[in-house]
Amino acid sequence: MAPDRAPHLSWHAGVAPNDLRSPILLAAFEGWNDAGEASSSAARYLRDHYEAEHVATIEAEEFFDFTVARPNVSLDVDDVRRIVWPSTSLHVARIPDASHDLVCAIGYEPQLRWRTFVDHMAVAAEALDASLVCTVGALLTDVPHTRPTQVYGGTDDRALAARLDLSPSTYEGPTGIVGVLAAELRDRGLSVASFWASVPTYVPNVPSPKATLALVERLARVLEVDVPRTDLQIGSDDYEQKVSTLVAEDEDTSDYVRQLEADFDEEASDDPNRLVAEVEDFLRNQPGT
Repeated sequence: MAPDRAPHLSWHAGVAPNDLRSPILLAAFEGWNDAGEASSSAARYLRDHYEAEHVATIEAEEFFDFTVARPNVSLDVDDVRRIVWPSTSLHVARIPDASHDLVCAIGYEPQLRWRTFVDHMAVAAEALDASLVCTVGALLTDVPHTRPTQVYGGTDDRALAARLDLSPSTYEGPTGIVGVLAAELRDRGLSVASFWASVPTYVPNVPSPKATLALVERLARVLEVDVPRTDLQIGSDDYEQKVSTLVAEDEDTSDYVRQLEADFDEEASDDPNRLVAEVEDFLRNQPGT
């Protein structure tokens, strides 16, 4: 599948996912746009729920500075030491009784050669005949953990915005790999939408099943499927309870969260404008972008 255009894209032997039904490509990257590990966890949740098959890999060698994104050492079932590189994997799932099948692209945001990396992603999307690409992210914002997680959905495609109830994107400024990917795929004629979930700034290093749940619910609507989410709901409730316990132990943090709750309650919960501003400010203030 276009090996000359994408020499670092490896398709697995014996895999020929050429019978997918109007597949939706879901792309999530760990790193700066994955607060609370919410976006990568949401993509993995859908991938695992539908028992998606690993079909291809974008190898890491050309796209990462390994002094920044270091490989990991692990032991396999035979206690043999293996190196795990920060590559991008593509999985496909055929969803019974649905209009769309699913492709999940999950990896780390690359540090090098973004144009070449995006070209590899474009080749994969074209080879799999993706009808829609959804990028997902999560960012730290001034929101309380006790309120529903906001998810902003945006697109440059006005018809898609109307169909999926998304906001037309008017953002101008620095961007990350998801922005570059969206622009390149759009220029190649693909429809692209982006979804961002909010994670409280005062719990920056804690995985957020609550934000993961919100993204899974939003993506399920795009896929037009009902995805069981009981385990995510249990994890979300447990997360909220544990964070509340920690917050209660510090008076300053408690006061801060109460103010956030008051501010949140004064705004319409379904009004995306505040989160849109948070996303745009976040992108503009990223170091190195």
